[in-house]
Amino acid sequence: MTARIELNRTVTPATLVPRLRTDLAAAHFSVPGLTGLWGIEADAALRRNQRVPAQRALATLAVKLSRNEPAATLARLFLLGDAVPRADLDAALPTLGAGGAERLGLVAAVDTLLRPLVDLRPYSFIDAHGAGSWWIVSDLGELALGHPLGESHVLGIGGASRTLSGLMMPRAVERALDIGTGCGIQAMHASRHAEHVVATDISVRALELAALNAELNQIDNIEFRFGSLFEPVAGERFDHIISNPPFVITPRTEGVPSYEYRDGGMVGDALVEAVVRGAANHLTPGGVVQLLGNWEYYGETDAFERLERWLTPGALDAWIIEREVQTPGEYAETWIRDGGTRPGPDFDRLYKAWLNDFEARGVGRVGFGYLLLRLPETASTRGTAPGLRRLERLPDALGHNPAGLGAHLAECLAAHDWQAATDDARLLRTNLTVASDVTEERHYWPGQQDPTLMTLHQGSGFGRSLPLDTALAGLVGACDGELAVGAIIGALAQLLDADEPALTAELLPKVRALLVDGFLK
Repeated sequence: MTARIELNRTVTPATLVPRLRTDLAAAHFSVPGLTGLWGIEADAALRRNQRVPAQRALATLAVKLSRNEPAATLARLFLLGDAVPRADLDAALPTLGAGGAERLGLVAAVDTLLRPLVDLRPYSFIDAHGAGSWWIVSDLGELALGHPLGESHVLGIGGASRTLSGLMMPRAVERALDIGTGCGIQAMHASRHAEHVVATDISVRALELAALNAELNQIDNIEFRFGSLFEPVAGERFDHIISNPPFVITPRTEGVPSYEYRDGGMVGDALVEAVVRGAANHLTPGGVVQLLGNWEYYGETDAFERLERWLTPGALDAWIIEREVQTPGEYAETWIRDGGTRPGPDFDRLYKAWLNDFEARGVGRVGFGYLLLRLPETASTRGTAPGLRRLERLPDALGHNPAGLGAHLAECLAAHDWQAATDDARLLRTNLTVASDVTEERHYWPGQQDPTLMTLHQGSGFGRSLPLDTALAGLVGACDGELAVGAIIGALAQLLDADEPALTAELLPKVRALLVDGFLK
């Protein structure tokens, strides 16, 4: 068992972090501020891990102004990894000073220059509570280091963390848990809708950086604990559990790096299985778990069959979305590059280790996606509503904008629960409306009056598309809140010369599906 410790959030000198906060704000060290300094093209290049355009833009700006802007100095140091003169950092952080930055462990002296020890960057977002912005401290990335990452690396904000924060349901809760908090970004997001957040990690350094980030951004409702998975919260229950766990499937072979931020130390997808199997014992009734994960395919067996076995029969509702499936080779290439190893002898050695591991264990493919699990309410409060068990494949489900999906998930869960508890008679008496983001597309053969193809499109959420037949198109088109579903079906039966009971039996299941997916409200 890993010993449990509770970290003191004031791990840094009490007066220094407020000074840093003051200086970062005064320097306009923000996402729009930096884009304004080096431009959109340099911004895009940085996202591709290329810093030269940003370096050139900042050098040109310095010549033009005959001085270094404070935000430019901070960007050169903490984002691009360039050493800067002490005088420049003193000017950029006038309240904290270069000496204070050294005491905080942000920089170290090298001859007459100061080099960065951490990555410090602005981060902006929009969620159900509105627009927000923070500063996030993490370990230096490959761009600044110039070599592969260390195994104890504390990751900053990446694509996966943005995805999970976008998926996070924003419902108000008393207690939330962030498993494997890393730099603390998910715990910080959870702090916006939870009264108290517990954040855990197996890395003391990750917890220290996460505590620094909470303090820097004046977030005071997060408690940090050391330990693996559910060990630090044994016997406790939470209303919301969030995790971007170290789910990467890495060979347990000598010479293969094991990164704390992504490799859980278990064989295959056992770590994700452990989180899923342990979740029910740590949720309050109605509590929800949201996590990212990988799962393996063995031979011809569908991975969803394995996921079903992970879920305690009858204990948890589940909505699992598989976004992508990779071959062993594609998976190996993705995660070897993620660690900073580039093509060459080391890359080839690691590639062979990955392929050997998958072959030895009979793994033919690896799926990636999102898991939403829920402990049902007690029978007295849940009524007769059947449980949710939905496993589906939605390639590229999030597109390029996961922001706001958490609210959509919450609405879909509420819609599922409502329609599951509503019998057909009541549903027929209900007035429904089409969601504001829904559009209908029709295709016609030239010269024909009747469409040959009709499709319903969802503009937000998961961007679903649904083929329509004449009856369903007519029902959706009439859902403007004026008529009950039963009245609409009755009118359609007359218009289409159809048997009304048969048409009702055909359309009501489709209406329920449209409610659950957010097409109808």
